Amino acid sequence: MLMNVDVGVLVLRVVVGLLFIGHGSQKLFGWFGGKGIEGQIGIMQRLNIHPSHLWAYVSALGEFLGGLGLALGLLTPLAAAAIIGAMLVAIVRVHWPKGLWNTNGGLEFPLVMGVVAFVVGLVGPGLYSLDQLLNLALPEPLTYALALVAMLIGVGAALLPHRHGEVHRPA
Repeated sequence: MLMNVDVGVLVLRVVVGLLFIGHGSQKLFGWFGGKGIEGQIGIMQRLNIHPSHLWAYVSALGEFLGGLGLALGLLTPLAAAAIIGAMLVAIVRVHWPKGLWNTNGGLEFPLVMGVVAFVVGLVGPGLYSLDQLLNLALPEPLTYALALVAMLIGVGAALLPHRHGEVHRPA
């Protein structure tokens, strides 16, 4: 007996979404062994991502709200883009130099999670979702494409080189 595709998408969304809710909760609230927002600010500072306070909240909220949206199937293209953005920054700033495999701290895990979010954004949340229940029909694929472009701009801004302590003054 073949399983319904909508059930498969539901399981994928809920499992990955809940993991991101937990991960975002670690960064926002210090739950599940996390260090809270102050710890996240420190991570942003060590990664030379400035302004650190802003990007700490953006990353933590992106994971938490992106996970919530994914798990519920609510505003799915936006939720998927938020998760993809968080995973791209993690890959570029933390995992890339360590290679592919997770055993070495590599990019394997954030890559898989980002790809899952990308695919869910592409195929949609399925029948068993709040988007479907509430009849939230965002114009597709335009909404997803715009969300991805906005996410890429945000990721680019977060990753711009920054020299700590430098003050920019007009000439």
